[in-house]
Amino acid sequence: MTYNPLIPTDAVMRRAGDQTLVVLDCRFDMMRPTWGEQEYRIAHIPGARYAHLERDLSGPITRKSGRHPLPDKEVWLARVRAWGIASDSTVVVYDDNKCNFAARAWWMLRWIGHENVRVLDGGWAAWGYGRGPVTIHVPKPTPTDLKANPPLVGLVTVDQVAEKMEQGYMLLDARSPERFSGLVETFDTVAGHVPGARNFPFGGNMAQDGRLRAPQDLHQRYSEMLEETPPDQVMHMCGSGVTACVNLLAMEVAGLTGSSLYAGSWSEWIRDPERPVETGQ
Repeated sequence: MTYNPLIPTDAVMRRAGDQTLVVLDCRFDMMRPTWGEQEYRIAHIPGARYAHLERDLSGPITRKSGRHPLPDKEVWLARVRAWGIASDSTVVVYDDNKCNFAARAWWMLRWIGHENVRVLDGGWAAWGYGRGPVTIHVPKPTPTDLKANPPLVGLVTVDQVAEKMEQGYMLLDARSPERFSGLVETFDTVAGHVPGARNFPFGGNMAQDGRLRAPQDLHQRYSEMLEETPPDQVMHMCGSGVTACVNLLAMEVAGLTGSSLYAGSWSEWIRDPERPVETGQ
């Protein structure tokens, strides 16, 4: 069977009480880092654990890193175990903002080889529209001894980006056109983009109802951008390696598998003033 990264709300509701189902609430606001956890304590899907972008889904920032570097893989594995995720767990991740934080968690779980992880289609809003149950109860999961498996996703480093582009790889930047072109920069100290990158804003993956577009629609959109470039020769970036995961997720939904994440992204690229910067479209 073909892997489907998405799961509808009714499928999650039908599994209420299933001990093999683990739900992660990934709601977050870049400008208000405590907001998501506060909302989680007001109401969340029953059984959901809270995954904080900066505390759980990122590692410590260094002088050379981007704003949301990946954590050490063993540290991440320990966090996953503490959430009670086992080898037979179905993990469902959700947020309330175009699935960008949920997509980051989805990618990171597949980074340690956990295959059965799904993004709640439509996120928190869809759960509410479907009148799904909510709770304020914070679960106390039993830690597991989950072992890491070979990664199911690709990862490229800052040193590999230019080299692979010279080999014909495509670099897609998920930021807004204004940030990509260098007209504005809301988070980082330098505006612009990596020379040769193409702009593919992550918000374009979403339909008006807050869900990802239909697979055939996504397939057409990405195929037009990729032209003759194979999916496994596509690298994704954004500002800090978060919203790029939405493009990765969308390509998987479209059946265009095998692309990679440049996790450091723009905020890492500009740490070295010797790296080239380009502005304009």
